[in-house]
Amino acid sequence: MASGYDGVFGAFPYAFRSSESRLFKLYVIASALAIGLIALFVGIAVVVLIGQTAAAQGGSLTLSRSFYVVVGLLVVLPAIAPVLIVARRRRKGATSSPRHETALAAAGFVFLLSLYLGLVASMPETFVLDGETVTRPQPSGLFAPLIAGLYAIPPVLSWAVPLAGALLVGLAHRLFR
Repeated sequence: MASGYDGVFGAFPYAFRSSESRLFKLYVIASALAIGLIALFVGIAVVVLIGQTAAAQGGSLTLSRSFYVVVGLLVVLPAIAPVLIVARRRRKGATSSPRHETALAAAGFVFLLSLYLGLVASMPETFVLDGETVTRPQPSGLFAPLIAGLYAIPPVLSWAVPLAGALLVGLAHRLFR
């Protein structure tokens, strides 16, 4: 096995190979796929924004383009953090218990779920899609209370849901290291 890894991209296979926790290994794969998907969405959003504002001169439009990238980084960093933490600890030879890795993986999965729940919470009551006004679906089924609770969060504060997930990742690292 190599003595280290080469940057963020090398941390994923290194953490996967060196971890003893199966749940963490699953998280490495799931987070890599999720991060790739998020990067694709942010990239497409920036391209669309540039396409829609290509004729306009810099100024605040350049700031909004940069804002997309910053938001993308803020979404991706808590998902990458567990992988980087474990890869760094393993590379330095520090003992990383399977319990620590399992806790980081569980918190990472909760963070990924919180991203989706944050999107649900941000959905407006009505919105226009392809020229038609659409009303968000009414909560039903087993998760109706959860969805109703998410709908009750003002869309302006929907960022608090993924923030709670990100804080959980930090808390898991702090408690189980």
